Amino acid sequence: MDRRMFLGALFAASALSACAAPPSEADRLPKPKASPAPTTQPPVAEPTPVPTPEPPPPPQYVPAYDLPGGPIWGLPDEVGNQLAWTVDDGASPEVVMAYANFAQQTGTRLTFFINGMYADAWTPAAPVLAPMIATGQVQIANHTFSHPSLTSIGDAQIQDDLMRNHDFIQQLFGVDARPWYRPPYGNRDARTDAAAAAVGYTQPVMWYGSLGDSGLIPPEVMLQEAGKWLLPAHIVLGHANAPTVTGLFPQLTELLASRGLATVTLNDVFRTA
Repeated sequence: MDRRMFLGALFAASALSACAAPPSEADRLPKPKASPAPTTQPPVAEPTPVPTPEPPPPPQYVPAYDLPGGPIWGLPDEVGNQLAWTVDDGASPEVVMAYANFAQQTGTRLTFFINGMYADAWTPAAPVLAPMIATGQVQIANHTFSHPSLTSIGDAQIQDDLMRNHDFIQQLFGVDARPWYRPPYGNRDARTDAAAAAVGYTQPVMWYGSLGDSGLIPPEVMLQEAGKWLLPAHIVLGHANAPTVTGLFPQLTELLASRGLATVTLNDVFRTA
């Protein structure tokens, strides 16, 4: 190659190399992401949490009446629109729990006359009932342990059965049920009253009207009985044995409200000390 041609080629290569400048610092950085397009929609505000209202405090009752000194069938006439809804036995765990939940959800005041032989029903419901027992909304009373007819057994048997149930109630619910008890089947006389009184159960409780549900009955029959007996100053007898009542709680509550009736326990009405 001609020396002049060689030098010309070398000069041209050097010139091209000099024009290729090294990348700048900005070129080596990652490219910025595109900014989001502006929106005309206002920002969505987070909803302000609404505080859950506190349930109203339970009504406070001051018992105003002395015990009458014999069996009671109803409340004193002077109580006005008050009614005692009492519930016996407890043969069905499902019905016992349904009653407990009903009382918890509605504030209905109930007196349970329980039998300890149904411990499998009362024990699971005890945690639900305990706070209501503590406030006085629910009262626990004695219906004997094994539900015998008191007039057909001796004095010692009456006392043994009452006190066995007394111990069961104290162990499960932490309360002393005296002086309240209900003779099974309503069977009592002066002898059985004296036997029970000797162990502190001085107040037999009868009833003035029943829901008729010691066993399974149709809903329409129970509603008919409820309409007949849910009245002022009545002690009304129900049972935690059969499921009919569990489907009628809304109707029974509406009936009470339509008649302006307030449920009370026996302790709400009668002085025991």
